[in-house]
Amino acid sequence: MIDEKLLAYFEGYLTDKRKTLFKKVLENRTRHFAVVLEDIFQPHNASAVVRTADIFGVQDVHAIENKYTNKVSRHVAKGSQKWITSKRYKSDGNNTKICLDNLREKGYQIIATTPHNNSCLLQDFDITKKSAFVFGVEAEGVSDYVKEKADGFLKIPMVGFTESLNISVAAAIILQDVTNKLRNSDVDWQLSKEEKEILYFNWVKKTIKNVDKIETHYYDNLKA
Repeated sequence: MIDEKLLAYFEGYLTDKRKTLFKKVLENRTRHFAVVLEDIFQPHNASAVVRTADIFGVQDVHAIENKYTNKVSRHVAKGSQKWITSKRYKSDGNNTKICLDNLREKGYQIIATTPHNNSCLLQDFDITKKSAFVFGVEAEGVSDYVKEKADGFLKIPMVGFTESLNISVAAAIILQDVTNKLRNSDVDWQLSKEEKEILYFNWVKKTIKNVDKIETHYYDNLKA
């Protein structure tokens, strides 16, 4: 539960323009789609995907860290990491399984982005189902485990000599396409009222400098 009085107190530190922007962005946020990064070792690639997720309104990014640590470059992410909900899987060597199981429990189908023989072309992808798009490590692509457990495969049509795209470019093309179709569909893709309230509260807190001290001061005054 959000402490409404505390939120109102925090809002006093924000401009009306900032509060309006938060609410506008929340109206375009979705958890109908999620992004999964599997062992991305180049910080600029992981950061660019996080930035892309924010730009196209995808709230959740899941980072699997079996071999490599997922690092975000602030220079590339441009602050987008503050507004995205990130979950890292790094507890043991079976992080991919843990991540995919977690997503399935939340109702997602697992879609591996790879030029697999059975891949669906991007323009033919069914956006009505909740989907988690898995992007694999540079050069190698998604792991064999993801290929074995995926509910489907997705590829971007290519007609040139080069057979692959940089992961950040691939993510941008896919997310732009599927989110655009989603917003023009009848699918109930928006966040729930409660999800919006929680994110709004978190975003407000992240905007305020020394917010912990301010919160302590607020509760100290209540006790006085």
